[in-house]
Amino acid sequence: MTMLKFVVLNPKGGSGKSTIATNLASYFAVSGLKPTLMDLDSQGSSMRWLRKRTAEQLPIHAIAGYEKNPRVTRSFATRVPLGSERLVVDTAAAIDRKTLPEVTRNATAVLVPVLPSDIDIHAATRCIADLLLVAKIAREEQRIGVIANRVKVNTVIYKSLMRFLDTLEIPVVATFRDSQNYIRAAETGIGLFEMNPAIVREDTEQWDSLTNWIAQRKPLKLVPGSPAISSVLAPVDQPNARRIA
Repeated sequence: MTMLKFVVLNPKGGSGKSTIATNLASYFAVSGLKPTLMDLDSQGSSMRWLRKRTAEQLPIHAIAGYEKNPRVTRSFATRVPLGSERLVVDTAAAIDRKTLPEVTRNATAVLVPVLPSDIDIHAATRCIADLLLVAKIAREEQRIGVIANRVKVNTVIYKSLMRFLDTLEIPVVATFRDSQNYIRAAETGIGLFEMNPAIVREDTEQWDSLTNWIAQRKPLKLVPGSPAISSVLAPVDQPNARRIA
């Protein structure tokens, strides 16, 4: 089977990883695909968002990867159902750089949200360096994409952020404004693409560049049981995985 894996990653907290991960999972569901959302952050923001969804909403399979169960191995606890077509991984803040190769293995794309601030710019520099040197994701693979998040265009700090991103030789695949619609989506357990189009049009239009870039990524064929991916793909029905509609 072919499943695409998208990892949302930035070791600095507050960069908007969960917001992007939940809305990306929602986008896949609206697109008629079968998404799984894996939350590796002990704060459980993505899982809280999923629990707010109702039975009438499009199903998104959930895996609370941060939960620890002494009766099962981590690879068993984080297995993804065979029917899944898209896996979105919401990573933890302060993720150990040593775990980057495992978390990003077989990722179709790694999305790095960056806020327009000096602290976040510095953190993004280290994050991308670790992806290149520790996770060993080559630039020419074009699997790393930066998202300028919560920006106010035409401000000095925004221009500073864009100048910095230009130096990384990593594509800026989207620029998201600081919008109340993301807050409303988080509070109600829905995604932008499930809201009234007239209300969220400006935001969904900003997502076009991201979804177009994602569509151009080369699919990786993930085979159940393969040792290289056994930590993220295997048959269903494990204690930590649940289908949340």
